[in-house]
Amino acid sequence: MAGHGGTKAIIAALSANLGIAVTKFIAYLLTHSSSMLAESVHSVADSGNQVLLLIGGKRARRAADEEHPFGYGRARYLYAFVVSIVLFSLGGLFALYEAWHKWADPHGIEGRWWWVPIAVLVAAIAMEGYSFRTAIHEANPARDKQSWARFIKSSKSPELPVVLLEDFGALVGLTLALGGVGMTLATGDGRWDAAGTACIGLLLVAIACVLAAETKSLLLGESATAEDVVRIRSALVGEGVDSVIHLKTLHLGPEELLVAAKIEVSAARSAADVAAAINAAEARVRAAVPIARVIYLEPDLLASSDPAPAS
Repeated sequence: MAGHGGTKAIIAALSANLGIAVTKFIAYLLTHSSSMLAESVHSVADSGNQVLLLIGGKRARRAADEEHPFGYGRARYLYAFVVSIVLFSLGGLFALYEAWHKWADPHGIEGRWWWVPIAVLVAAIAMEGYSFRTAIHEANPARDKQSWARFIKSSKSPELPVVLLEDFGALVGLTLALGGVGMTLATGDGRWDAAGTACIGLLLVAIACVLAAETKSLLLGESATAEDVVRIRSALVGEGVDSVIHLKTLHLGPEELLVAAKIEVSAARSAADVAAAINAAEARVRAAVPIARVIYLEPDLLASSDPAPAS
């Protein structure tokens, strides 16, 4: 999911947002609508965010070295966290500031270009809808039967959840902007435009907080999914391995998992037999969970004082 699918969704979102940002800013220059300015900055921020995700993906592919022996996979988490900060500050806070400024000095949308914001917003909704559709299509194979909320929370790959939330926020924001601009045109009261801008700002702040919480958890280090833990535990037990005493997992990146376990081996076995049992267990784990690329197994005897093996 995170490789080609995520990249395709990011590029689709970037292409849409670059075109949308230009048209929105032109509409703002012609009408001085605060909603259009907030949406212009929102699209610029989204475009920058998608560039950040692409950079993070490229940096994460660097090979492990002496300074970073477990590789750079977490770079994707770091850049996704930066995205949430950009969305919060450049998108949400700017929109709230612009809404406050417009509310203090409201003015309607006048002149012969009054129709431009409506046309731009409708076109932007169509382009964002295409981008959102692409993200949904790319996410569906990885989502499987999960709800969208569960997928965003449990996904170990940050790119598609970020693009999904950004596109969803953009569509809702465009609808709010359309409502604010439409009511301003209908009533001549610029405070409707300010209200629409404020709603956009609150929406972006909320989405940024969700993204920050999820990517923070990934940065701190998340374990494998419950399903993968069950597969790993089952695969460890086999010829030469009687039970699993302790098991810990950690995502080094979206597609790289560290597995550390203490396993019970027979007291009668020789060192060569134990080594062969460990090698066989590692092979079984990698076959069951291919992303388990770094595996450390400690052989031990299950003494009477040790805790019972976990099921």
